[in-house]
Amino acid sequence: MFSSILKKKLSEDQVSNIFINGIFDVIDRGFELVAGAINEDPCFISSPSIDTKNVNEFALIVITGNIIEMERLFDGQSGTRVINLVYDKLASVYKMEELEMRQLIQDYKSYMKRVNIPSKTTLYAMSKAVFHKYGLNEYQDDYFKRMNTPNPVFLKRIDELIAPFLWNWEAFFKKYRI
Repeated sequence: MFSSILKKKLSEDQVSNIFINGIFDVIDRGFELVAGAINEDPCFISSPSIDTKNVNEFALIVITGNIIEMERLFDGQSGTRVINLVYDKLASVYKMEELEMRQLIQDYKSYMKRVNIPSKTTLYAMSKAVFHKYGLNEYQDDYFKRMNTPNPVFLKRIDELIAPFLWNWEAFFKKYRI
């Protein structure tokens, strides 16, 4: 009981701002590491040579994965308002209308779901989306290339690289309440 009293109360707008700023900060600071690790991964016959400036696909995958998790975890009117504010702020960042932003995220959700079949784990969907969006299949050995599927050893490594890009809502809600 006392733990809920000691939690700092935030407005929906504050939560959405913290989320947006945090996501873009971690993407900005972390993509270079992810690209470097992929480029140097021994599972590839040759380096994919992902340019560290080519962050857009990665950013949309991370944003989409986090929105999937938000929609799964948030409920009620307060959660809906936070998600709506997130879409509004993302639209502003990407200089598009909110409906366009929602459609873009929906397209990425559908894509991630499709490449992730049969799994329903968001982290796996993000990893497989990175694999496919960056065309990493062409750098694999012939066996995995023919199957058009990531080498499981590589997939495990990319899962570990991408995991820190998923927002830790459990830790957030231990400290804050909406």
